[in-house]
Amino acid sequence: MITIRRARPSDAAAIGAVHVAAWRSAYPGILPDDFLATLSPVRQAAHYDHAIRSGVGVHVATASGPDLEPQRAGQRSASAGPLVVGFVTGILARERGAGPPPAEGEIETLYVLDDWRERGLGRRLMRAAAVQLAAAGCRSAFVWVLRDNPSRWFYARLGGKPSAEATIQVGGEAVVQTAYVWSPIDTLAQATSSAP
Repeated sequence: MITIRRARPSDAAAIGAVHVAAWRSAYPGILPDDFLATLSPVRQAAHYDHAIRSGVGVHVATASGPDLEPQRAGQRSASAGPLVVGFVTGILARERGAGPPPAEGEIETLYVLDDWRERGLGRRLMRAAAVQLAAAGCRSAFVWVLRDNPSRWFYARLGGKPSAEATIQVGGEAVVQTAYVWSPIDTLAQATSSAP
């Protein structure tokens, strides 16, 4: 069974591990190999622990029950509880560089472990973030996606409209990112409402 819920501080280590695993899976050939190799689940866990304790909208997808057992073979005992298999963060948009942000709310991160993709988890997590941002008064939302990210199609399929590009430095390398915008934010909530 998959559950989407607000993250707790006790989830931070698992969120950090998902973050690192997702980057190492998605970005070879896009970001420098030595940068990906030095990503630290412990540092990411500290970042997300702080975010959760500060009230940032972090939601997790957890898996439990019979469907989880094959995934856990040789890893953890069945009594270890639900496993965090994905997460999303939603924040009030911040100005970065020149000009205002492209929308009022920002989906800052969305990561799902490879073995749990293509099950509707991304949609369900995006819906949780959209609901949280709308409740905070955001009338629009956006996400920055690396232009060469092979999963960028996901945001377009949810109705996100490419609206801006920016070049950022990641691991000492310049990479281009695209902002996908949902305005009004209801278009994101509607696009994700059919999530299983």
